[in-house]
Amino acid sequence: MADIPPITYAGLRYTLAFLIFIPFILQKKYLSEIKLLNASQWKKLILLGLVFYTFTQGAQFSGLSLLPSVTVSLLLNFTPLLVAVTGIFLLNEKPSPLQWIGSSLFIIGIITYFFPVKIDGNRGMGLAAMLVGVLANASAAIIGREINRKKNDSPLVITFISMGVGAIILIAVGFGLNGLPTLSLKSWGYLLWLAGINTAFAFTLWNVTLRSLTAMESSIINGTMLVQIAILAWYFLGEEITTQEEIGMFIAAVGVVLAQMRKQSE
Repeated sequence: MADIPPITYAGLRYTLAFLIFIPFILQKKYLSEIKLLNASQWKKLILLGLVFYTFTQGAQFSGLSLLPSVTVSLLLNFTPLLVAVTGIFLLNEKPSPLQWIGSSLFIIGIITYFFPVKIDGNRGMGLAAMLVGVLANASAAIIGREINRKKNDSPLVITFISMGVGAIILIAVGFGLNGLPTLSLKSWGYLLWLAGINTAFAFTLWNVTLRSLTAMESSIINGTMLVQIAILAWYFLGEEITTQEEIGMFIAAVGVVLAQMRKQSE
């Protein structure tokens, strides 16, 4: 699927995920819930779709086509720090001193893991795309937390509507710019798997976490994908993990644990 333009690929993946939701959303309880959504709820869900899927995912896929995946991963892992600061003002969610220490350790671990990162001077467009992606990703975490912590809407409905909005725009832009792609049966199989498990299921779980965890806590847990991918690549692909990477992952893991600790009263 490497020959598929990034925006087209993102549009296909998220549109397929949106379609996968339909058999589940047709249940009476979810249809009734959608009918009861007021104008304010619709506006927030549409905004979440635009920010979280159209801008965040579109920028990330564009960034991956212009920058090394290592650089993209490093930049994305600064999202929790931005979310933590923004959440203080927009959500009134103030991290404890221990959580600030955990967040700092997480960032230190990520930098240790990737250091040194070399960025060529001619990759300005990629960096610009990732700047949009990181800002949009942080904004989406704030918006998603604001919607989910009220627990008025089910995670399935939130994911279905917001993903549908973002996916439709992504696929329209992708097809408009690049036309219809030609995919092999194998490529369709990969897309269906990614759409079902890595997208529809995973993003629903993301909204579930935002019902009880703060935006910062969820973002940091999401950042542990770096550690998970490294371990899976070592186990299944035989890719070596260097001593520096091990140290970085350990520091980041300690940071994640500390960032999840709150006062008992909370």
